[in-house]
Amino acid sequence: MSRLEFPTVPLPITRIPLEKNIRLYIKREDLIHPEISGNKYWKLFYNVNHYLNKQPNDPKLITFGGAYSNHIAAVAAMGKMMHISTLGIIRGEELSLKYQENPTLKQASENGMEYLFVTREEYRNKENISLELKEKFPEALIIPEGGTNDQAVEGVRHMLNNETQEFDYLCTAVGTGGTAAGLSKFCETHQQVIGYQVVKDPSVEEKVFQLSGKRNVTLLEAHDRGYGKITEENIRFINSFFQKFGIPLDPVYTGKMMKKIMEQIEEGYFPEHSSVLVFHTGGLQGITGANERLKQQNKTEINFRN
Repeated sequence: MSRLEFPTVPLPITRIPLEKNIRLYIKREDLIHPEISGNKYWKLFYNVNHYLNKQPNDPKLITFGGAYSNHIAAVAAMGKMMHISTLGIIRGEELSLKYQENPTLKQASENGMEYLFVTREEYRNKENISLELKEKFPEALIIPEGGTNDQAVEGVRHMLNNETQEFDYLCTAVGTGGTAAGLSKFCETHQQVIGYQVVKDPSVEEKVFQLSGKRNVTLLEAHDRGYGKITEENIRFINSFFQKFGIPLDPVYTGKMMKKIMEQIEEGYFPEHSSVLVFHTGGLQGITGANERLKQQNKTEINFRN
């Protein structure tokens, strides 16, 4: 059975020119794979490889996510690539009759993922669902929502390398906290990790500490009126950022983070002459769905055409 390999594609660190005395760069983790994008590749890397090392007779990946989940999309694509069956536990039973209208779920289905749609109340108790699934599929690997666990943290260490060691600040968008924890655990002692939370979840700070064992992370709010909410100001920023620098951002994670960082630079948050590295963690698959919703509302869409 094949294993996930270390990527051979270049992941450039691109400078964003500023008028301020701050050196700002973006590491393009989003280029790691066309469908298993950014941090998702690394969060799944050891989870899946350690599982396959056990040589299960009937391998199966089971995980959790919402309607536009990057994690669901990545697990489905990985299953297809590695010829492993996948099952997604999807929040919102109303989606069962119309998931083909959802670009993320439609693509994941085309990549072979089967679905179990549950109510939002049922979804909150994932431990119960996991126990039932473990009984039904004893050989399956059950991956938590967002892929965050100890093995995910081990994978995230590969987002760091010799080129990242010089920076003062390491910045990442934060959902479930796995990427921030990995950067925290394996970064240099002089480096500070800043996590931009796109979800209102006060439990994430302690979760990051439990996974990393270090208190070198500052978590800042960047949810911009709520997880998954897409404001016109956010869209204008994403479109303008692409026109200026040629780098696409997504409206749920990297767009909100980058907007906040640019505001912080203007406000003098980072000391003069400091160096800031932002990790582009992918998420671009969600833009198609975002644009469909924006179109229905007669709002400006995300546009990456010059």
